[in-house]
This record gives sequence, C-alpha cells and structure tokens, in this order.
Amino acid sequence: MKLSHLLGGAGVALGAVAARDLTQTRHALLRNFPVVAHARYLLERVGPELRQYIVTSNDEERPFSRDQRAWVYASAKQENNYSGFGTDNDVEHLPGYAVLKHRTFPTSLPRDHASAGLPSAKVMGGPRGRRHAFRPASVVNISGMSYGSLSGPAITALNRGAQEAGCLHNTGEGGLSPYHQQGGDLVLQIGTSYFGCRTPEGAFSLERLREVVEANPVRALEIKLSQGAKPGLGGLLPAGKVSREISEIRGIPMGRDCASPARHTAFTDTDSLLDFVELLGTETGLPVGVKSAVGELGFWHDLVRLMGPGTRGVDFVTVDGGEGGTGASPRVFADSIALPFRLGFARVYGAFAEAGLTDRVTFVGSGKLGLTDNATVAFALGADMVNAGREAMLSIGCIQAQKCHTDHCPTGVATQNAWLTRGLEPVSKGERCAQYLRTLRSELVKVTESIGVAHPGLITPDDVEVLCGDYEARSLREVYGYAAGWGELGPSLQSELLDLVAAAPGSAEPRSAEAGAGERDLGPERVTSPS
Repeated sequence: MKLSHLLGGAGVALGAVAARDLTQTRHALLRNFPVVAHARYLLERVGPELRQYIVTSNDEERPFSRDQRAWVYASAKQENNYSGFGTDNDVEHLPGYAVLKHRTFPTSLPRDHASAGLPSAKVMGGPRGRRHAFRPASVVNISGMSYGSLSGPAITALNRGAQEAGCLHNTGEGGLSPYHQQGGDLVLQIGTSYFGCRTPEGAFSLERLREVVEANPVRALEIKLSQGAKPGLGGLLPAGKVSREISEIRGIPMGRDCASPARHTAFTDTDSLLDFVELLGTETGLPVGVKSAVGELGFWHDLVRLMGPGTRGVDFVTVDGGEGGTGASPRVFADSIALPFRLGFARVYGAFAEAGLTDRVTFVGSGKLGLTDNATVAFALGADMVNAGREAMLSIGCIQAQKCHTDHCPTGVATQNAWLTRGLEPVSKGERCAQYLRTLRSELVKVTESIGVAHPGLITPDDVEVLCGDYEARSLREVYGYAAGWGELGPSLQSELLDLVAAAPGSAEPRSAEAGAGERDLGPERVTSPS
C-alpha cells in the first residue's frame, strides 16, 4: 500500500474523530480541543502506572511503595529480596516511623529457631471450650477476599498457597466457592448478606451453614461487622463482576450491583450478637469471632462488659485498619472513615486489657500487616496473628493498577473478565503465594531473634519505639497509653508457648543465643475440647 494511501486513511480517521468530538456534548474539553484532548484522558487512565515507574520515588507511592512491592515480588519468586547501600528512608524525620530495638545479649533462644513454623501463641476457641478448638499452625494467614471481588484463578492460587504454607485462608463474605476447595484450611466469613448460608429470601440459615461446614475444611467462623475498605457501608460487588457462576453461588441476580446491607439482620445489638456467636459455636463446635474496623468505642466496651461473666464471648477478634481495603468503596470511606490499624487496635486491645480478658481472646490484625516491620509492630501491640490481603494479591501477580473496582484488572487477579483471568496460572502462582508466606514468617523469626525472644507473641510494646518528631522517639507503650503488662501474654501462656517452642520436632531444650540457632519446624497443635 502506498504511503499516500496510508496518510489519507489516517487523515480520514482523524477527521472522523474530530467531527465526533466537536458534535458531542459530554466533554467540554473535547469540544474545545478535538483530537488532541484525548491525550489528556489517556494520561489520566494510565496515571497509576506512570507514577509507579516514572514519577514517584521508591518510598513515596501508596498504598504500597515500590520498595514494599519489590520485596513481596522477590520473596514470592525466591529471588534476592535484600537491599544494598543502606536505607533510603529519612529515618530521623518521619513521624510515626517504627524502630525495632535489638538486644545485644538475648536471654534465651530455642535451638534451630530460624525455620520455625510459628504457630499461634493461643489455642483459638480453647478458653470457651469449643469442641473443635485448635492452635493455628501459622501466625501469618490470608485475609478475607471474596470470590467475586477476586477471580476464580486468584482464589485458587491463594488457597493452594495457604495449603502449601500451612496457613488459614479466609473466604471473605462472598461464600465458599469451588475455588476455595484446593486443600487449604478455611475461615468462613459471614457477612451481612449471609452468602453461602442464607435462605432464598436472604436471611441467615443455620441449616445451610451446617451443610457448608460439614462439607469443607472450615476451622473457624468470622462474623464480619465492617472492614477497612468501607467501614459501616457493607460490601459492594459491581454489576460487571456478577458473573453467572457468582450469581448462582451467592443467590443474587446478574446485571445488578451486589450491595450487601450495612447491618446484620440475625442480630441487632451487642447482646444479641453474643447470642448469635454462642448459637454458631454450639451448633458447629467451631471457634467464632468478629471482624471490624474501629470507629466509636461504645460497641467494644459493651462487648467487654457482656463477656465479663464468662458465659458468652467471642473466641477471636479481627481488627481491620482503616488503611486496609481490597474492595470497591467510595473515596471518602477509603480515606476518612475508621481508625488506622495501630490506633484502632490499641484502643480495642486496651478495652479487653482493662477488664483482664486478653488471654481469653485471640487477637488478629489486618491492614498492611503482610510486611515484616508492620507485622512486628502488630505483635508488639498484642496481636496473636496477622492477616495479609493485598500483599498476598501482590504475590500472585497484582501490580497495584488500582482497577479492582472496574473489572479491568490487567493481571486477572481482581476481575471476572475471562480474557484477563486466563493470564493467571493458579498452580505456579499458588507456589509463589506459599513462598511469600514462608518468607514473611522467616523474616519474623529473624526479627524476633534480633529482639531477643523466641516467638513474635513474646515481643512487647517496649521493644518498639516510634519517632514523634525530629530526633525524638517514644515506646509503643507510651504512645498508645499501655499500662504495665498490656501487649504481653499472661505468665501461663508465656510458659506454655516456650514449652511448645522447646518441644518442637528436632529441638532440644532452649539454650542461650550465644550457642547459636539453627533450623527446625514448629508443627501445629490440634486441640479437641470436650462437648
């Protein structure tokens, strides 16, 4: 074809675009600057990608910086995740920056500590005598992300990763799909729409819940009150993501936004919530907990007060930071509603600590805690386990394109578009997820060794300082008003944890750090309580 023909064709095409721009009324910019104004919309559309690679520095971008993403990617691929030539953080002038305090002469470390499996310091459901109480095998687990919000291959990869790494996988509120059935143990999340355990009219169905629990490896039930992405709003799955399969799994119509209500109908206040918790615990025998972002504290004080007599209570509490969020939400909810993790968790933990109830509850943290430094701070504040959400997504290929709400995720992680999901191969991505989880645990072990303790559950608020201004720092205990003993396990739990660490396969008695530390696996402890 002659060049003149090509130029002529291009001219006709540009003329057609110009004519359309001049006659349309939707965009004033295009009417005033036909053709060339399209460049502005293109740049706006690829803005997140441009900022990732061109505009921002290694530590500026949010929600996850380039350094943080690079660490997750390298860890998942078993590549070198070290850095060289020192930190590029302005560590003396970053208010809120956490500094972990190492010990020169640690008191005692277990032999072969470096590859510890890191089971939870607490038996989930044990204090309440649940029939199927158990000690989670890993302090690092996968946070709640529904099938629907994420694609089938993504859920498959996450569950395979959880199985390989010996972690729990939270289903999210969208119900238990076939993609969750790859061998990984599950925490079944129960949201306000009761997907997977509801009547045709949308009410909670205990019979349906029993069927799901009996047919699947569900280890615990989590009642979702709210989440960091949209606290107090309820879940939202855009119409574009409601495929035929999701419609059938959830029992909802296609072609319409799936908006879960903001409040539950199975209970209406804290008192009836605890009745609901005890109903689920009695009927299934499983540990039952609640998940919530933190706003006003009246609910938490009511919960603590009603749990005081010991006749009713939650087995675990998952605190979600306001900075968390894998789901679609209005901007104001993502930016301005609910406290960030550290502040919210400290207030909730403090309410239980004042009442002397912390040893009776397993505390789980979520909200950017799939990074070693953030997770360490969570343990220092009193968390017993941490959940990784977006970091787990990064490990299976997410590039932080921030298109989760559009159904146009380019890597097939957060979309139901078949053309995009075909690019996500779940077997290899599951291996990457498992390797990321194992690496995070391994780095937590290195940090605990540096601090001089045998397990993350033994890190205290005095082991971390927070920069509060130029050349000033205060301990977590001071910053968050922790009284003596808060953020620490009770003596009996500490003793039990140290015995567990010492008795792990291949281990001898704990010995001093000077004698060195090798590698071993801490296996899970399964507990069955009497009926």
